[in-house]
Amino acid sequence: MQNHTKVYMNFFGHGEQDFIPCEMCGSRAVDIHHIEKRNKTKNDFIENLVGLCRDCHIKAESDSCFNSYCRIQHLELVCVQVYALIDLNKKLNENRKQIN
Repeated sequence: MQNHTKVYMNFFGHGEQDFIPCEMCGSRAVDIHHIEKRNKTKNDFIENLVGLCRDCHIKAESDSCFNSYCRIQHLELVCVQVYALIDLNKKLNENRKQIN
């Protein structure tokens, strides 16, 4: 598995056999797309990686407006995930305080 795929799968908690929905249309994602083209530094950070089906991946590669829309949709999803992790952390800290 390529590094960028591992980064994406780990962030969203997906296993190799899980159904991963395309972030744009909801069908099965088969590609992890680099929103900004991959470069020498391998910009494999979660903000730059979006799970797409083949059709949406082809469209993102050929249509810069669609690619920008993919970025917006993806960043919203990343924010939801980050806020969920923050809330979970707060709840864990509250539970620890109650135990001690």
